[in-house]
Amino acid sequence: MRTVEMGNSIKIFKTGDQLSYFFAEKIVIGIQQTPQGNHYSIALSGGSTPRKVFEYIAVHFKTKIDWSKVFVFWSDERCVDPGSDESNFRMAKESLLDMVSIPPDNIFRIYGENDPDVEADRYSETVRCHVSLQRDVPQFDLMMLGLGDDGHTVSIFPGYLPLFNSTKLCEVAENPYSKQKRITVTGQIINHAKTVVFLVTGASKAEMVYRIIEKKDGWEKLPAALVKPEDGELLWLLDEQAANKLSPNSKYNDE
Repeated sequence: MRTVEMGNSIKIFKTGDQLSYFFAEKIVIGIQQTPQGNHYSIALSGGSTPRKVFEYIAVHFKTKIDWSKVFVFWSDERCVDPGSDESNFRMAKESLLDMVSIPPDNIFRIYGENDPDVEADRYSETVRCHVSLQRDVPQFDLMMLGLGDDGHTVSIFPGYLPLFNSTKLCEVAENPYSKQKRITVTGQIINHAKTVVFLVTGASKAEMVYRIIEKKDGWEKLPAALVKPEDGELLWLLDEQAANKLSPNSKYNDE
């Protein structure tokens, strides 16, 4: 393992199954280290890579994870009905949550069908009430993030950086391409987490991975580049295609 910056590391996998196994083991270990009586809090993300990870976990870690100790939240959600094909909640439900024995009361979805401004405030309070506070800010045990081809993460897109730096826990965001409203956590929650994990696969993400990790071509204006956990760790879990533009001294492999 090569440390890129203090608390930050990159890990490259030959296959998606290897990446998924590593991520699942991270959850298992995290639960084991959670004090008795507490819950392990995780914020899920949407996208094709998380779906594959969820499907892997549902098959291979169905009984290896103590789901009764897991509190599940979402890092962002589209303002759609939970039955919509675009719903991050629906994707996680169908690919993972319906397949494992997690208590329904341990699942805290974003109500994408509700008024966005009201829901952003409600979800902020839900997070505050059910996630342990550290310096009066909810501290997730694990924050799962994706990376857009344009450098966005959660639902904060380039050109909307003030949302990342908001003093609120959750904000109403907008996809600048589709104009669709979304609910998103802000950098206050992301950078307060114990562990933040970017899961990135595919050649289409290689250029953005390169720009952010090696700080090239306006990287500082990209929302994903603002992810810098204050006291926690930042992990980049990449497949070989997503990592193929990184210079040799920026990557390592455990093979």
